[in-house]
Amino acid sequence: MVRIEKKDNHFVFEIQGMHKLWAFKNQITIPVEHILRAHQEMEAISGFKGWRMPGTSIPFFLTAGTFYKENKPDFWDAANKDRCIIVELKDEQYRELIIEVENPDEALELLNKK
Repeated sequence: MVRIEKKDNHFVFEIQGMHKLWAFKNQITIPVEHILRAHQEMEAISGFKGWRMPGTSIPFFLTAGTFYKENKPDFWDAANKDRCIIVELKDEQYRELIIEVENPDEALELLNKK
């Protein structure tokens, strides 16, 4: 699970608990202007996630870490698909963050409000 905080002109995505080990990351910091949009879309998070480098994939349980799809990296930290959001980025290391959050509605409001 990921906790999101806005600090000045950045969003800080802090990976929680054991997910830090599975995702090989503690946090990701993204400038506000690099976030294109945040949304929920069940179809987009189903199916092939990409090639993991580095990451953890336990089918039907957990996807965490960096996954390359179409030669572009995405960051995943998702166990419960119902609580996942997609954060589309520009000019960043990752193309998208696909993350599980405690409250998707609150997270989407925070990210899209900027």
